[in-house]
Amino acid sequence: MSAEVYQPGERRPIASRDRKASQWAARVLAGWGVSANAISVAGLFCGVAAGVALAATPYAGGWERAAWLAAAAFIQLRLLANMLDGMVAIASGQASAVGELYNEVPDRISDAATLVGLGYALGGHVALGFTAACVALFTAYVRAMGKVAGAGQEFCGPMAKPQRMFVATVVALSCGLTPESWQPRWNLTQPAIGLSAIALLLIIVGGLATALRRLVRIARTLSKGHS
Repeated sequence: MSAEVYQPGERRPIASRDRKASQWAARVLAGWGVSANAISVAGLFCGVAAGVALAATPYAGGWERAAWLAAAAFIQLRLLANMLDGMVAIASGQASAVGELYNEVPDRISDAATLVGLGYALGGHVALGFTAACVALFTAYVRAMGKVAGAGQEFCGPMAKPQRMFVATVVALSCGLTPESWQPRWNLTQPAIGLSAIALLLIIVGGLATALRRLVRIARTLSKGHS
């Protein structure tokens, strides 16, 4: 009897996955024998590097703009790896249950590292960074529990991973490219808070709304299944 072929589970809908350039890149990487799991791990390192670059901005001296831009680049490289790992796994026939772990665990670490790093960044607030990381983990937990309960995975927003990383990228680019006089500062705390803290507040509120929306949709699906 032949072994059952593993069928990959639901994937987050990503529009750029359908672009010819993305499909070409996946085929090339698969042809080179690059492991999908290795791409996932590379994405993890990019997520952590983004957090380190963000946290370094108060200590970078005259290099803070470079640190902001490096953070933006690492965030986008992490998202690129997140997109390509699944595509390469399917293109090369490497899709496996273990690959699901490589897909999920690095994502959670990357999210936490980037958001905590944003809390330590210029204009950020440490407590907000840790809170945003916890909210991001909770939204992912709700999605995973929906799958375990039999309702499938809910990837809806308004503040899912792509939106969280979009907000963090916009802040990093704004702080890295615009004059310092354009960047708001409020002396409500010491040190003063700015765009980083505002972004974290947006991520927290949006993340809680996302978790609630996912819970409602999962509960509705489960209720229909048992009616």
